[in-house]
Order: sequence, then structure tokens, then C-alpha cells
Amino acid sequence: MSAAPAPVRSVVLWCPDWPVTATAGFEGVSAEEPIAVVEKGMVYACSAAARADGVRRGLRLREAQARSPQLRDFEHDPVRINRAFEPFIAALEEMSPQVQIVRAGSCALRARGPSRYYGGEHAAALAFLERFAALGVTDARVGIADGLFAADQAARLPGVDLIRIVPVGQSPHFLSGLPVQLLAEEELTALLWRLGIRTLGEFAVLPAEDVRSRFGEPGAWAHSRASGLDGTPVTPRIPPEVRESVTDFEPGLDRIDQIAFGIRAAADRFVDELAAARFVCTALRVELTPERGPARERSWLHPRWFGSTDVVDRVRWQLQGGSMIESALTSPIVRVSITAETIDHSSHHETGLWGSGSDERIHHGLSRVQSIVGHEGVLTATIGGGRSPRERQLLVPWGDRVDERQAAASRPPKRRAAVAAEIAPWPGSIPPPLPTTVFDRPRAVVVLSAGEKEVVITERGLLSAPPVVFSPDPGGRRLRPLEAWAGPWPVYERWWDSAARRRFNRFQVVDADGTAWLLALENGRWWAEARYD
Repeated sequence: MSAAPAPVRSVVLWCPDWPVTATAGFEGVSAEEPIAVVEKGMVYACSAAARADGVRRGLRLREAQARSPQLRDFEHDPVRINRAFEPFIAALEEMSPQVQIVRAGSCALRARGPSRYYGGEHAAALAFLERFAALGVTDARVGIADGLFAADQAARLPGVDLIRIVPVGQSPHFLSGLPVQLLAEEELTALLWRLGIRTLGEFAVLPAEDVRSRFGEPGAWAHSRASGLDGTPVTPRIPPEVRESVTDFEPGLDRIDQIAFGIRAAADRFVDELAAARFVCTALRVELTPERGPARERSWLHPRWFGSTDVVDRVRWQLQGGSMIESALTSPIVRVSITAETIDHSSHHETGLWGSGSDERIHHGLSRVQSIVGHEGVLTATIGGGRSPRERQLLVPWGDRVDERQAAASRPPKRRAAVAAEIAPWPGSIPPPLPTTVFDRPRAVVVLSAGEKEVVITERGLLSAPPVVFSPDPGGRRLRPLEAWAGPWPVYERWWDSAARRRFNRFQVVDADGTAWLLALENGRWWAEARYD
């Protein structure tokens, strides 16, 4: 077994109550007031004034309001909270590169570079705090220690000191008196508490091999952090550089093939500039400015990364708007703007030592066909949202991802709402394990009781008799005894739409052959929706 990496001297900057500070800034209120940031009816974060009234994280909003009558509550918006922290990260990167965002309001970087540049760790911490204070945050804290975990705890330790530096080699001693709950492992810490282990030091004295054999890899990782041996490296983020290519046409062009030819050189430069900086683009935005009318903008995703040909294809597909005809446009295009929305380091997309084999050939083949037949011409199967297995089967264009909200934003307006609905939660859906064989159309089946009478649902929502016999043949041939059954589970879909509302009951049955079936009883008729092979 290879030795664990040694802890790296790390610096952590932490802004207390950052969700409250960012939310107060957006809402135009003072962070000194009693404020609670609420998520799903629970307090996600609260201000110091709210805590003085007894408000705590995890408290229900109604109880928090009872404790603090002047409490002002705002919904938790992680997007704008993260966006508010971006200027602080940019300012810190100007002072020292390779900054890692731990979470909104907290970031980390290696201590060696800043300490050498500013003449010591304390001097570097003072410089960072002064920069944050200039941006409006005067209560930021800095922790410096061996290892990212110890530095984070040093920054968060209560006290009046804004800078806390743990001497080299003293991280185990510093962590020894802290509670085990700081490991943020609920199951592990609950078990350790029942075993009488209250502090990180008591956990650290346990033999590492015994901890690994008892708690597995998660327990071994928690043990290394408690021992001050956290070798987690500081992973810097990739700065969000704006890389854009703009092509102007004077006069405007009204043919798709002319525009595609006109931007080819710009697409080559766009990809080459990214490659020179050792970046690749995985998501881009194309904006088309016509001579008359509003600009058309759309975001495009790629299953790997964009080449110059891929960029030209996306512009052409956006011009076509789903059409396969290279016809004239309704209004000439005077500008095509291409912006890299998401970039990644090229080292993450390098070909393996022996190539990438069939996956690479499949990708090039599908991309080539898609460039010929259009964006909607090559579809891949994926799993979407829905209450039944048949509804969850989706065909999406090659390169699109429906499991992200970005995919919904990149769709045309007519399909955007549908994709957004696909990624929403679906109460009443079939729980796992899901059936293996899903029928394109439900198959008529027969379910009979002991007296060979068809089983139905009564007005009280109960079965008329327990099902005993099942036949996958609608004619009632090949009757099979049922070994087990479960249900009914009533489903009432689209009750608000008189034309599309549907009410039925679902069942799961197992026949004498050991085959499990997903059945539906609707309007007195039995249907097989899927089979568990």
C-alpha cells in the first residue's frame, strides 16, 4: 500500500455568515439586523443578531420567528451567493495565484508562495485581510496550518483573533481537543459518540488499520484528518477567462452556407487560442445578430470538447432552426459572436497512451453523421423524468445533457419547458429497482380471482377479490398462478386538465415462472407496462 501524501502547509480564508452577508447585499438590508436565510422551511444561515435571539441553523422558520419577532427571512439562492463571492476570489488571485474555492465564503491556497512573497505567513494573512476589508468584508478570518482540514478549523475556531497560525508540526496537537462532530460524518460521529469518543484526539489514537477495517475508506480518511495527517492538496480553480470570437459581415449575409464559410477562419482561431492556453471548450454560446429584429442566442454543449468544425456546425444548426434546407434567411446576419461558456484544462481530455479505442471512433462517427443530417438527426437514449418507466425513456440529440439545468436553457423555447419538467422531481414515480423490459405500448393482460372472475377496483378503492391467476395473453390463454402480488397504488395524473387527466392503479405481481410484472388497472381493463427480467 502506498504511503499517504504528507500534509501541505495551507491557508484558509473564511468569511463568517457569508450567505447572510451576500443575501443582505442583494436585498439592500443591513447584515446587522436579525436575518435568516431559509431553505425548504428551515434556517440555512442566520446573522449574529438572530443568533442572539436564539435562532440556530436547522430551526424551523416558524419557531425561528417565534424566538426573534423582528426576524427577516429570505430564500436561499446559491447562485447569487456564489456570484457575490466571485470578486473576492478574483482579488485574491491577483495577489496569489492558484486559489481553491472550498465553498461560498471560504477559499484556500498553499502557504509557501504567499509567505515567501510577503515575508512570512502572518504578513501574508494581513495582506489578504486588508484586501477583503477593502471590498467590504471586515470580519474575515485566516487559518494557517499543516493540512487543509486543520487550516479550515483554525480559521473557524471561535475567538477574537482574526489570524490563527498553527506552528509547523503542531496540527495533531491543535486538533486533539476539538469535538469529533467537526468531521462532518454524521453516521461515524454518532457511532464514535456511543463508543465514548468525544474528541478528535481520542479518535486519532486508535490504530489506523483497525479504523480502516472497521469503518472502511471513509473512516480511514476521517481518521487521517483527525490525526492532522490530511494530505488533501489545494486544487486551484481555472479562472473564468472570457474567450470570445466576433465576426462582422458588411453587408449582411442572408445564406446559411455563406455565413458558415465566413466564420470558419474565426472558428479556427477560437479553438487555436484555447489550445495555446492549454484549454478546451465544453460549452459555448452562439449569438446571431440580424439586420432587423432581435438577436438570437443559444448555448451548446458537447460530449467531449469543441473543435473548429464543431463550432461551425453549431452556428449552422442555429441558423437552420431545425430546417435541413440551405435557404435564404428572413433577415441578413451582420454579426456572429461565439463565447466559451465553460472551459477545462486540456490535460483532462488527453487521449490515453494506447488511444481511446472504439469510444473515439464512435464519437467521430456520430459527430460526422450529425454534421450531415443536423443537430436533431442523431439521437441517443437517456433517462429522464416521469412516473412510469415508459415516460422516462428519452431520445436527446447527441451531445446534449438533460440531467443539467443548463441543457434546459440551451433548448429552443418550445422544448425548454419540457426539458425543465424532465429534470424536476416526480412524486409517485416507480421506486427502484426499475423494470428491465419496458413495452412501447401497454399490453392487454388478464388477472383473475379464485373463481376465475376478473379482478376490479371497488368504489372504496379496494380489490374486488385477491388476484390468483395471471395471463400475459389478452385472450386468457396460458394462465399462470400468481406467487405474490402488491398493490394497488392509485395514480391520478393531470387532474387539472379535463382532456388529459388519467386515473388508474398500479400493481406488481410475480407469476409461477418467477417473472415479475408491472401492471396497471385502468377503466376496468388490465395492462402490462413492463417486465422485471
